[in-house]
Amino acid sequence: MHPVMVCIPSFRSEDTGLEKGYTVFKIDVLVNGRQHSVEKRYSEFHALHKKLKKCIKTPEMPSKHVRNWVPKVLEQRRLGLEIYLQTIIFENEVLPKIFLDFLNIRHFPSLPKTESCGSFDGTESEESSKLSHQPALLFLRDPYVLPAADDTFSNVVIDGVIHGIFYPDLQPR
Repeated sequence: MHPVMVCIPSFRSEDTGLEKGYTVFKIDVLVNGRQHSVEKRYSEFHALHKKLKKCIKTPEMPSKHVRNWVPKVLEQRRLGLEIYLQTIIFENEVLPKIFLDFLNIRHFPSLPKTESCGSFDGTESEESSKLSHQPALLFLRDPYVLPAADDTFSNVVIDGVIHGIFYPDLQPR
């Protein structure tokens, strides 16, 4: 199973007050057990597609020209874009950096050293190709859970909270 999963559960129409509005697609991204969402317009998908075509074999994009903006047609476009993203993930063992940037994926475990595609905004920094994650603090057990029954020290935070809630007027001796 690939460490990245995507779906497009919904879309919404934005009214600009000018001639016509536009549709924003919500993309749910699951990377190594962590989920986040990004919102993209069709034009952003189209720009991604043009850049991806230069470095990988891309699936077919849903049609750029949609005759009307009825919910049924927009639902078909939503489904088509979802399949488009899922196909790219399924068919590529190494995902291009511009694809990861598009989905707002920063710390990806297996970014290759050299990348044939640049980043989504057209820049490629030396730092972004050296992504790593180091734990800053390690607990042997969850520090936010009540102390174990055999703890010999009282938990001053829990004692203080209990004291403040149940005995707010009682002054310490």
